[in-house]
Amino acid sequence: MQDGDRDLDEAQPETFVDRRAAGRSLAALMRRFAGRRDVVVLGLPRGGVPVAYEVAAALGAPLDIFTVRKLGVPEQEELAMGAIGSGGAFVLNPDVIDALRIPHGAVVRVAERERKELERRERLYRDHRAFPELAGKTVILVDDGLATGASMLAAISALRQKDPERVVVAVPVAPADTCAMLRTHADDVICRGTPEPFGGVGAWYDDFSQVGDEEVRDLLARASLSRAS
Repeated sequence: MQDGDRDLDEAQPETFVDRRAAGRSLAALMRRFAGRRDVVVLGLPRGGVPVAYEVAAALGAPLDIFTVRKLGVPEQEELAMGAIGSGGAFVLNPDVIDALRIPHGAVVRVAERERKELERRERLYRDHRAFPELAGKTVILVDDGLATGASMLAAISALRQKDPERVVVAVPVAPADTCAMLRTHADDVICRGTPEPFGGVGAWYDDFSQVGDEEVRDLLARASLSRAS
């Protein structure tokens, strides 16, 4: 680890000006990943993309998105029976499916519905760019913050289908117990701040306005252009 890197999360961070500022602050904890050819940064749309943009720029790493859709149990949508993700990633939770005796046809219907939405978002954001090759890579999954961590957990599960060497979760702010939970699923979890009481992700941003589709497209295009030049 290079001098200046930090292992410990900061328990009570000051608020971030906005997501871009949060990304720069987060990147300061990640210098050990800088300049490595095996590192890919993936932002979770939409809020995670501005954060990921700054992380990727600081590390000199390519930026892309990882769109994930949780497969919710019929009539219990918050309970995940699986997830699908960018690049054809698909994972099921057989324990939930078997325990609730969910018919195969119901799983197929939910998966098809969520796949259509995922593909719509992929077309919108990716603009015909091919999904990056992740096998053998260190993949850094970035969001603007976590509460329960359910979406990030789904992203990790789906991403594992792409055979990365390591999966690193990086977020500006999250509850300590959520980060602890994710450490049992990811290879590394970097949280810039783990405040108590937590109060929600938006409480730690001065500007937590919604990220629009055009901003996501613009940041991805700018990152691609920067890499090409």
